[in-house]
Amino acid sequence: MTIKTKFKQRGASFFGLLLVGCLLAVTGVIVAQVVPTVIEYQAVKKAVSMASQGKTVAEVRSIFDKAAAIDNISSVTGKDIEVTKEGEQIVVSFAYQREIHLAGPGYLTLKYSGQSK
Repeated sequence: MTIKTKFKQRGASFFGLLLVGCLLAVTGVIVAQVVPTVIEYQAVKKAVSMASQGKTVAEVRSIFDKAAAIDNISSVTGKDIEVTKEGEQIVVSFAYQREIHLAGPGYLTLKYSGQSK
């Protein structure tokens, strides 16, 4: 005597799988466009840190421009940074934004800012 039991199949349907695949593809495209801006932000922070070693405003901007040329920084130039003095220490700060076109009138706006320590 054999007992046959019916098992209901479970799992994702083709359309469910297609939907998940599309969402992963769109997320991957957006991440692929955001990662270079984050890498550039890290390079800007490094350049600002190096530039804060300068003694005058012109020297700070020159050091930043040289570091920007080496690291291929295009969002911020030496003219865009703000140089102030707190006590005896020079503080260099920056702020900029990048826009990534998504679709139609939709944009993803990333705002970056920071300062030397």
